[in-house]
Amino acid sequence: MLNNENQQAIDALKEVAMAGIKEQRSSRRWSIFFKILSLLVLLLFIGAMVGAVAGKNKRLSAASSYTAVVDVQGVIMQGAEASADNIIPALQDAFKDPKAKGVLIRCNSPGGSPVQSAYVFDEIRRLRLLYPEKKVVAVASDVCASGGYFIIAAAEEIYADKSSIVGSIGVRMQGFGVVELMEKVGVESRELTAGENKAILDPFSPRNSEHEAFIKKQLDNTHQHFIRAVKAGRGDRLGTDPDIFSGLFWTGEDAKGLGLIDGYGSPASVARDVIKAETMINFSPVEDIFERLGKRLGASMTGLLLNMNQAPKPVLHQ
Repeated sequence: MLNNENQQAIDALKEVAMAGIKEQRSSRRWSIFFKILSLLVLLLFIGAMVGAVAGKNKRLSAASSYTAVVDVQGVIMQGAEASADNIIPALQDAFKDPKAKGVLIRCNSPGGSPVQSAYVFDEIRRLRLLYPEKKVVAVASDVCASGGYFIIAAAEEIYADKSSIVGSIGVRMQGFGVVELMEKVGVESRELTAGENKAILDPFSPRNSEHEAFIKKQLDNTHQHFIRAVKAGRGDRLGTDPDIFSGLFWTGEDAKGLGLIDGYGSPASVARDVIKAETMINFSPVEDIFERLGKRLGASMTGLLLNMNQAPKPVLHQ
């Protein structure tokens, strides 16, 4: 058995040992943190320099002229790769480039926001007026539907593969209702609003014919904007089949017969045979490895700091 004095001495030694371990671990972690931080800063600096050089060099070409390519890739929405904020600056750079003989809009998108699509459509039309000498051609890849077709309707000519999916000129809004399910499990909605229509299309309330009629009117208005844009872009080439604006979509082969496209071709063949500039330079913003690294840096540093601030848990054996 240990007397009180010996026990107090042992406890004091434990405290000193634990304090020493905490200090050593904290010092080691801070050392690792600053080493990692220095390395990441160096990598980001090198990446920025390489990216700047690459951004300039990618548009340098031995060819006297080339086809400037702008991609519409994926769902069209704010914050996505296919957003107006990304596509419009790329279009502006492509049109301004003196070596760009024409602009090729390469579309592979199922659609998305009508607002974002309209922004890009209007900008293409504006740039065509500013640079009438530049030929503007669109190519539909695997899918160019809904908002994707909205955008490329602004091009002078549209090409696709015979198996491409083209069209879907319509507008949709979807939701769900769980009223019957709530009744079965004994749950009721207690939502409160100021404004009789504030909870329009609430999934926890019964269907309301007046609300649905209002929403349908808004969808019809947006649909008309889409239809007017397509008619303005395609003009007399557009067929008279009423199904064109019904929301249906077609293969490229059927789309040609409906006047939705002008012919068949790939980006490479269109650049070579239509724009007459076989060399293609992509003006779309491309996120490189260093940009991805930069985006993850904040999260990584936060996690490291959180781990450093956690109290160490030493184990002392008696």
